[in-house]
Amino acid sequence: MQNIVFTFVGDDKAGLVERISEKVAEHQGNWLESRLAQMAGKFAGIVSVTIADDKVDLLLQDLANLADAGLTVVAERSNSEALAGGRSAATLKILGNDRPGIVHEISASLAALNINIQELSSEVQSAPMAGIPLFAATIDIDLPGDAKLAQLHEHIQEAAEHLDIDIHLEINDGSGTAP
Repeated sequence: MQNIVFTFVGDDKAGLVERISEKVAEHQGNWLESRLAQMAGKFAGIVSVTIADDKVDLLLQDLANLADAGLTVVAERSNSEALAGGRSAATLKILGNDRPGIVHEISASLAALNINIQELSSEVQSAPMAGIPLFAATIDIDLPGDAKLAQLHEHIQEAAEHLDIDIHLEINDGSGTAP
């Protein structure tokens, strides 16, 4: 069995997930995990499936052929052991006035500490009463086994001050919030 991860994007319309899932099912693939969303008139997603070794090439070809249906699909064979062991999870919650550069500053701070972003979800919403645009994000991260939480806390606080936003760090291993 092999794990395949693929992304897709196309104009938002009914039946896109059915077309993709049909191709996976035709080759007896098992749909494991996905994140799918409509955004700005497009529908996009990332999907992880397992499939028998002898069916991988046919599935990849059928997914590529979905271009005829207006879908752009990029598929990769996955190494699911890449981040196994020695890591614990944490979550960053971000809220502040919207402006360019927030995601870049935060991701640069995390990369400098060799911290991997596992999932990032963001949106711009209207502030209650004032109506100004607020940037809100939730970032799930992996911490290396040798992570220094005080150093992480210092980096994100510097970014928060520089960007004039609030960042809350929660360690998801039962120890609660970082210092």
